[in-house]
Amino acid sequence: MGNIKAIFLKELRGYFNSPMAYIFLVIFALVNGYFFTNTFFLIGQSDLRTLFSTVPLVYLFFIPAVSMGLIARERNIGTIEIMSTLPLKTREFVIGKYLAALTLILAALAVTSVHFFTLLQVSDTVDTGAVISGYIGLALVGALYTSVGTFASSLSENQVVAFIIGVFIVLTFWLMDKMLIFIPSGISGLVQYLAVEYHLSNISRGVIDTRNLVYFFSFIGFFLFLTIHTLDLRKWKAG
Repeated sequence: MGNIKAIFLKELRGYFNSPMAYIFLVIFALVNGYFFTNTFFLIGQSDLRTLFSTVPLVYLFFIPAVSMGLIARERNIGTIEIMSTLPLKTREFVIGKYLAALTLILAALAVTSVHFFTLLQVSDTVDTGAVISGYIGLALVGALYTSVGTFASSLSENQVVAFIIGVFIVLTFWLMDKMLIFIPSGISGLVQYLAVEYHLSNISRGVIDTRNLVYFFSFIGFFLFLTIHTLDLRKWKAG
């Protein structure tokens, strides 16, 4: 745990010691705030459904952008070779990096809670339970996409390439349920289960089913496992 904490704090300080974290938080808040205020002030819709449908779209590009340098940057400047000589396990390195990026994503998500408190001030019909479950769903989606971005970052030392790979994978997860009409009926159920939107919509309705949790945690673990395996394989080849 000590090594994970050290990597986590090092990466988190790296975010906030540079303008990157602040730029990310401001842009994330502005983009989501724009769509929320559009429905809130223009058509008087006093709920968070628009926000909950906008955040996953923003995630598609922002999370790969945040996570693209997690490992690619270390490989590009050569510090990952130095770390391989330290008493540091690959899984500790990966988990520490992943948790730092996820913390930034969750911080950005927490900023949007200002819209929830705004609604509480102007409306007495806000379904607090549905809002909380919606935020849980968005946090899980963020955690999944961050694990994808971490894996993408391990595949190349070029951060732009890592970004493109990350966007491609998360777009695939997001588009799966949109493509069901083109999928043979025999496997449509499987494709629907693999779609992020299917599980997010269930949780956003206040239905936090065990199957949804298993889906998210399984894929998070899967992509972190792939990241660890990729780095171990490169280390073995280099040795």
